[in-house]
Amino acid sequence: MHRAIRSALRSLTPAILLMGSLASPLVLAHGDVLPQPVDVSTLKPLGETLLEDNPYRGDAEAIKVGTSGYAQNCARCHGLQGMSGGMSPDLREMDSDREADKYFLGVTMRGRTRNGKVYMPPFKDTMSQEAIWAIRAYVESLPKP
Repeated sequence: MHRAIRSALRSLTPAILLMGSLASPLVLAHGDVLPQPVDVSTLKPLGETLLEDNPYRGDAEAIKVGTSGYAQNCARCHGLQGMSGGMSPDLREMDSDREADKYFLGVTMRGRTRNGKVYMPPFKDTMSQEAIWAIRAYVESLPKP
């Protein structure tokens, strides 16, 4: 019987190793993203005062900029096209109102830490409010689940 078990394990070992190597980036992905700057040069400047409402809602250029910013900074944890898969909140489910805008801005600026573990890095030193609002405009443009 031991011979049969060893033989079965030998045949499964490559598959187990492959599964482990494919899964490991998913395990490490949450919270280990280095924030990337977003080019907002094509957007209307918003100034230094943080706005509470998304000024780019529905703006085609902002959605284009936000698409790129999301892909560089958010997709790794929140999923391609906002489809999270359960690791992070599904951003497509957020409301498009003032309260949700304030929440989105706050969490994006400050990040999220729980029990000393970073769940989302803070973007306040990397992204301007133009970049954050452009990403929000992109997320709002996605179809709801």
